[in-house]
Amino acid sequence: MSELEVRFAEEKDILLILRFIKELADYEKCLDQVVATEEVLREGLFGTRRNAEVILAYWQNKPVGFALFFHNFSTFLGRPGLYLEDLYIVPEARGQGFGKTLMIHLAKLAKERNCGRFEWWVLDWNEPAIEFYHSLGAIPMSEWTVQRVTGEALDRLAAQ
Repeated sequence: MSELEVRFAEEKDILLILRFIKELADYEKCLDQVVATEEVLREGLFGTRRNAEVILAYWQNKPVGFALFFHNFSTFLGRPGLYLEDLYIVPEARGQGFGKTLMIHLAKLAKERNCGRFEWWVLDWNEPAIEFYHSLGAIPMSEWTVQRVTGEALDRLAAQ
């Protein structure tokens, strides 16, 4: 693992980040839902109001994965949390501990930033990911369900 480099993404990495997002979406069978562009990512990740951060993993100077995350806030804990939006390792680099290294990196970052939680979602059919997360000590929050308002429903709600 000593050759794995983990670093924060820079603006010059936009195309790589977008590539990884599309590859992850393709794996998750929802590539048609990706509408992000270079410009949108540039503004969201490196603009005046940064909405998320990205770390990149390089193995032998080749990009092998990324994690996109942001902070949320727990009113119960009175502290920030770290929310992992995307974790992706290219197929040919899986099974070598790179995903675990990124998760450890994020856990350490959460501790450094005084976060009370580190959490994420996983698709219920993605058994390899679920097993991986369980091996890290993650537990499913089965008493909660995800609710979402998007598209036209978001427009209607905001117009009230």
